[in-house]
Amino acid sequence: MKRLADRHFSLSNRLYRALWSICWTLLAAWTPPPLHDWRCAILRLFGAKVGRGVRVYGSAKIWYPPHLSLEDGAVIGWQSVIYCQAPIHLGQNAIVSQYAHLLAGTHDVDAPDFALVARPIHIGPEAWVAARAIVGPGVTLGTGAVLGAGAVAFSDIPDRAIHIGNPAHFLRMRQPGLKNPSPYAPHEMPAPQWHSRHR
Repeated sequence: MKRLADRHFSLSNRLYRALWSICWTLLAAWTPPPLHDWRCAILRLFGAKVGRGVRVYGSAKIWYPPHLSLEDGAVIGWQSVIYCQAPIHLGQNAIVSQYAHLLAGTHDVDAPDFALVARPIHIGPEAWVAARAIVGPGVTLGTGAVLGAGAVAFSDIPDRAIHIGNPAHFLRMRQPGLKNPSPYAPHEMPAPQWHSRHR
């Protein structure tokens, strides 16, 4: 019996991904956080579409760069997983925080051959996938949408909507112009942090 990888991906695809993995490990994974331009150049070399001012951290795991599109100002945080078996697109200033997973591929558990199911993911402009959140195949986060920390989304999230939990459910809409746009009530706000690993 053939391995799943052998059935679903050509030899050239697997060799390309092996070369990509080696090059990212040797040239990018260990680099200091400020070297975003260098890491973006490597992504472009391997076929990713990368806009201006994009920040991608070296510890991020990106499966197949030709399926990745990052508009101006987008961020892929440290230790995030971008499993782009189908195209994944981040809109302008979209953020994927630390340890988040964007999973564009899964398997048909009812099929005898466990067939691959791959669907594109779209993260809209100004949207935020918070720490340790998971976005499943075929999901779209609308403009300014928020998927809260640790939440799991397998259906679309509308513009400016905040979803939390597993499975993700609607919490409230983002309010424009507020000094404190957090989904937390004021008394629930965590203590301020004076640094950011997304810079």
